[in-house]
Parts: sequence; C-alpha cells; structure tokens
Amino acid sequence: MSDSTRDRIINVADALFYQKGFEHTSFSDIANSVGISKGNFYHHFKTKDEILNAVIDFRLFRTRELLNAWHTSEAEPDKRIQCFIKILITNRAKIKLYGCPVGTLTTELGKLSHPLLVDANKIFTLFKDWLASQFEELGKCKSESEALAMQLLARSQGSATIASAFGDEEFLYEEVESHVRWLNEIK
Repeated sequence: MSDSTRDRIINVADALFYQKGFEHTSFSDIANSVGISKGNFYHHFKTKDEILNAVIDFRLFRTRELLNAWHTSEAEPDKRIQCFIKILITNRAKIKLYGCPVGTLTTELGKLSHPLLVDANKIFTLFKDWLASQFEELGKCKSESEALAMQLLARSQGSATIASAFGDEEFLYEEVESHVRWLNEIK
C-alpha cells in the first residue's frame, strides 16, 4: 500500500480497532491519530462501516501476503504449518494485551450482529483453507485435512484468548511447544 492519506487512515483504523475495538473507536480517534481534519477524513470515508470494510480488505491482503511468504520460505508443509503456529510467539506482546486481531474483531462484530461479520470471517477462512491444503500435502485426506485445520485454528484462538485474559506471555511459549508436538504426532 502507498502512503496516501486514505492508506494512513486504514492503517490507523486497523490498529485502533484492534486496540480499542471497533465499537469504541470514533471518527475523531482515527482523525486525531492520523493528524487530519474531520473534513479531510470524511472526504475518504463517509461511514464507519466504510472504514471497517477497508480494514477487513487490508487484513485480507496482509494475510494473503503472509501465507504466500510462508509458502515460499518453507519447502515442507509441516514447516509451513509451524510458521502458523509460531505466529503466536511473533505477535506475543500484542496478543497478551489485546488477543488475536482476527478473533477479537469477529467476536465483537458477532456480538453487534454486524453485517460485515461475514467479510471479517473471510480472514479465518483464508487461514483454514491454507492450513487444510498444508495438511493435504502431509498426506491427509480432504475431510481430515479440513478437520485438522479447524482444530489448529481453535487451539490457536484458545491460546491467544487465555494468554490475553491472564496477561501470560510464557503461556504462549508453552502452547506453541504443545501445538508443535501435536503436529509432529499427527504427521
């Protein structure tokens, strides 16, 4: 993404939605953080839902880039799956403070019965489909691969939620080790 005002708004909104939540982030919060007037802000986005949609698109873009990077950096599917598992460590400080960015957003939008929940869930679907394809490369049948992908997503989300609830970074390290052992057992 370029460094246009619109892109800066999306980046700031992404961070604020993660840190404060979608519902608790105002136009003023975003405009002040970007350092622009409300008039300039409204030139780019008329509604908060327009911003949310742009943030979801941005997160989808970043997730695709991340999955592609893992795919090109590791030759073996089990190593690529470990990249997914170890993202808990990579993002441990933020997870400890705010939880998982995908999980927290989808949970909040679900509570609000927000129509963009379906779009936010596409991020989880990207991870699920990618993980399932990695499990298939490991020699698992399609139905087993999809079940394993969902199980790993659930384990990851649970780890992020508990680490955030207790502010326990060490717990994430223990969970990552446990997830890697699980992966090695099912290979």
